[in-house]
Amino acid sequence: MKLKDRINSFIKLGEFLSQLDQDSPDFLLDKLEILKSKIEEAEIRNNWFTEESVLNSLKALSGQLSEEGFDAWITPYNLSENESNKKVLLVMAGNIPLVGFHDFMSVIISGNKAVVKLSSNDKVLFPFIWDVLRDINPNISDKLEYIDDINERKFDAVIATGSDNSAKYFEYYFKNIRRIIRKNRRSIAILNGKESKQELQGLADDVFLYFGLGCRSVSKVFLPKGYNLDKLFDVFFPFKEIVNHKKYRNNYDYNKAVFLMGGHNLTENGFLLMKEDNSLQSPVSMLFYEFYEDLSEVKDYIDENIDLLQCVVCKEDIVKKNTHFGKTQKPKLWDYADNIDTIEFLTTL
Repeated sequence: MKLKDRINSFIKLGEFLSQLDQDSPDFLLDKLEILKSKIEEAEIRNNWFTEESVLNSLKALSGQLSEEGFDAWITPYNLSENESNKKVLLVMAGNIPLVGFHDFMSVIISGNKAVVKLSSNDKVLFPFIWDVLRDINPNISDKLEYIDDINERKFDAVIATGSDNSAKYFEYYFKNIRRIIRKNRRSIAILNGKESKQELQGLADDVFLYFGLGCRSVSKVFLPKGYNLDKLFDVFFPFKEIVNHKKYRNNYDYNKAVFLMGGHNLTENGFLLMKEDNSLQSPVSMLFYEFYEDLSEVKDYIDENIDLLQCVVCKEDIVKKNTHFGKTQKPKLWDYADNIDTIEFLTTL
C-alpha cells in the first residue's frame, strides 16, 4: 500500500467523523449509527468518557484529518512510498478518549505495523475507529494487531505512554529496543492582564475540557501580581455543571476537605478550587495559581520544568513557542506529545 493510499484512508476517516456535525450525512451511514451507540458504551465502561468528552475528541480528530493538514505535516519528511513493516508496540494510555490515536496513525503513515495494547479505560472507541478504517480501505487490515500481554514478544520499537512510575518500568523492560517512553506532563497558562474576554473563554476550555485529565489540560496559571481572580471565575462560570459529574464531585469534595483540614487557603466557586501553589500538577477539580512581579520569573520556571510541560498557553509576545488560548485540546498533526517527533523516530527504525 502506497503512502498516498495510507494518507487518503485517514482523510476519509476525517470526512466520516465530520458527519457528526451534519444534518444530512451520506457516508457509511450504518457505521455512523453504530458510533452513536459506541459513545454510550464508552461512558458506561468509563464514567470520565462522557458523551460531551467523546464528541470533543472525535470532532478534534476530524479537524486534524484534512488534506491540507497532511500536506503540512508529512511533506517535510520525504517519506518513502513503500512500506518497511517494522512492528511497533503501542502501549496506550486511557486518560482521555482516543489519546493514543496519533501514535497509531503515525505508525501506519510511516509504513509500519502497529501492535496495540489498549488501555483498560479505553477499549471501545479505538476498535470502532479501526473498523471504520478497514471499511474505508480493506488493504489496511493487516497493519494492526491487538495484544494483551507483552511478555516474550519481539518488536522493532515501542511507544509507551503512562505515569511516571510506569515509565520507569517501561524504560527497564524495553531497554534493549528503540523506544519513546512518555511520562506525566501538564500545561500552564501565563496571563499578563491584557487578555480579551474571548481569550479568557478559551482558557476556560483549556482548564475544563476532559475534566482536566489530559497532559494538554492547563493545571496552573501564572498571574500578574494583584490580578483579580473574579475575572477568571466569570469566564469559568459556563462550566458550572461539571460539578454534577459524580467522579468530579467526589474529587472536589475530597480535595476541599483535605486542603482545608491542612490549613490551606482556598478560593472556590462551587465547582472549582483554586489554590496559590508553586507546584505544577494540580489534582482534579483544582487549579493552582501563582503571582509574579516580573515575567522573567515565569520564564525561569519554564526553563526549569521544560521536561514536565506539554503546552504553554499565552500571548506570543510572552513566550514564542506558545499555544493559543482555547487550542490546547485541538493540536495540529505536528504538535507531538512530549515534543518528540514521532514520524522522525519511526522513519529511522
